[in-house]
Amino acid sequence: MPEFPETNRVKEALRAGKAQLGVGWSQFRSPDVARILATAGFDWAFIDAEHGGFDIETIQDICLVAALAGITPIVRVAAIEYSLIARALDCGAQGIILPRVESVDLLTKAVGWTKFPPEGTRGYGLGGPQLGYRARNFTDVIRHMNAATLVVLQIETVRAFEAREDLLSVPGIDAVLIGPADLSISLGVPGEFQHPLMVETIEAVRNACVRHGIAPGVHMRSPALAKFWIEHGMLFVSCGNEVSFLQERTSEVAAQLRSSANASG
Repeated sequence: MPEFPETNRVKEALRAGKAQLGVGWSQFRSPDVARILATAGFDWAFIDAEHGGFDIETIQDICLVAALAGITPIVRVAAIEYSLIARALDCGAQGIILPRVESVDLLTKAVGWTKFPPEGTRGYGLGGPQLGYRARNFTDVIRHMNAATLVVLQIETVRAFEAREDLLSVPGIDAVLIGPADLSISLGVPGEFQHPLMVETIEAVRNACVRHGIAPGVHMRSPALAKFWIEHGMLFVSCGNEVSFLQERTSEVAAQLRSSANASG
């Protein structure tokens, strides 16, 4: 049987120890953003349903276009709830980011919600695009989806950091994405992403991931910091978001043009 259209290239690459580059996506509702990000060379994007304003129909449109464009769509859900996780997957997400997790019991349930039985407890219901609009037997669909779905744990509080060994022992986690903003606040050094305590904490999470065979990752706001962590062993790395990219580039161009206009005026 041929592969389904949604084969998860990011998950496969992480298993092979290859760094995968991502970007946040939190505001612009146009699915064409997926095509732009894919053309730019990103491997994955996380659709931010935690802090962004996306409804489920927008998430479905984005996930479809992203998959066709060749960039892996991963949804960060607003909360650890079955309906949010399962419905995002039913709408085409190829992975789920689980935010603000501190409990082993809750994490175990959440991972189970991403998998069909017998590996988990996800209810069966898939859209046509995920199956290529072709008839597929249940056994093949279940096996493929369970293998292809990427499960990402966010570590973003001191409590989660202290429980990292127990959290990372939960079966079914593929990657960790450190949330530096909340983590820095929790550590008492808000926004100081290069503070020695932040660096030490992130390194400890990275080392724990390596021990557990889980891809370590982090989201950073600047390319310099993202590059630093890639060079220090992070594999699942995202940088900035579509809003910051537009704002930074347009500000740069406008400043250049304004300088020329003022000089000539």
